[in-house]
Amino acid sequence: MSRMFSFIKDYKNIEKAVLNVIVSEFFIQMVNATFMNILPLYMTRKGFTDEEIALFITFRFLGVFILALPLGKIIKGRKLMPLFYLSNFCVPVFGIAIVLSIMFQLKYLTLISLLLWGASFTFMQIPIAPFILRNSKKENHTAGISLSYSTWSFGGIVSGVIIAILDKINPVFFDEQFILLLFSVLGFGGLFYLMKIKKFKEVESEHFDKPETKKSKARPTDWFLIFKALIPTLIIATGAGLTIPFISLFFDKIHHVDKGGFSVLSAVAAVLVAYSAMLVPKIKKDIGYKIAIPTTQSLAVISLVALATTQFYSQYSVAVVIAAICYLLRQPLMNMAGPMTTEIVLNYVGKHNREITSALTAAIWSGSWVLSGFMVKILLSHGFQFVNIFLITSALYGFGVIMYYLLILDYNKREEKGLIES
Repeated sequence: MSRMFSFIKDYKNIEKAVLNVIVSEFFIQMVNATFMNILPLYMTRKGFTDEEIALFITFRFLGVFILALPLGKIIKGRKLMPLFYLSNFCVPVFGIAIVLSIMFQLKYLTLISLLLWGASFTFMQIPIAPFILRNSKKENHTAGISLSYSTWSFGGIVSGVIIAILDKINPVFFDEQFILLLFSVLGFGGLFYLMKIKKFKEVESEHFDKPETKKSKARPTDWFLIFKALIPTLIIATGAGLTIPFISLFFDKIHHVDKGGFSVLSAVAAVLVAYSAMLVPKIKKDIGYKIAIPTTQSLAVISLVALATTQFYSQYSVAVVIAAICYLLRQPLMNMAGPMTTEIVLNYVGKHNREITSALTAAIWSGSWVLSGFMVKILLSHGFQFVNIFLITSALYGFGVIMYYLLILDYNKREEKGLIES
């Protein structure tokens, strides 16, 4: 048993200030996980069509897309802590606004609230990786990024467990509206951990420790290098946007799994994702990214194909069991690659390109999900079924895996030539 959790020692030395910021991120991700799973169901109960839900959800990602690139330019060489405070305040506030606007059928206000809610995430999402790399020792980089990446899973675990318990107590009183409002309020908890950070002098730039500070800060952005590094992300993000926001609808409409059942499933999946993500430092040390990234992603693609095709025989009771198993396999396999690819990409582009790369990564994910949301709306309106959409995602994932493998090969070549900054 102790061997199963031996990886914990990799996280003991993370700097306290960095750890508190990551904990504050957990509260943001708890809100995120709840809305990801419950908001589509709430909108369905309030009379929104599948096409409308797909359209409205895209506005959340549109907010990130609009703000990402300008923010990436602004944060270079500046303090990042104020942005974390802003995110931990705005995400809960606009989460409450989304629920109330849907409750009163104020559709334009719902769109605006989703847009601002999505934009609020960028204040945590974009600066967090550069903050970790700036303010922690090199030997703690992988652990810090992995723990930050795991906050989505831990948020999903807590969200899923609480929702399942409330649903068991009284599913009518603790309905989707109550749950969304509850977790929006809980989201303010991140401010408490940010306020615990005292006597901390934030590193504002990764170049301050070098004699040639001014020269380093003046280096031009290596756009070609950044473009090469982000091609796989673009492909994977486009595929994910076709599927991830609509998983709860798939289980609801195809396999008739209600919010309580899906919350339990999501919580179990989140436990597996968190555990696998926390293993990343050990995986990096034992087998390396060259094997780990393509292997886990390829198995995830196979699992997604198996999940999607359960729609073909959904009339049989075994279909929902197979779908649940495939979902529980797909989630950790695909997500555990995230910390690995993040570290590789940020090291590949070099220190002076990290902030803009982090911003572009957020813009790509959100922009792709906006485009994918519109695509889903069009596909559904033309009679496409969830299985067809999920299989398109699988094909895109497969291509993305190949591109990541090629990036890793190029990374290793550049590292051998001394072109990767330590």
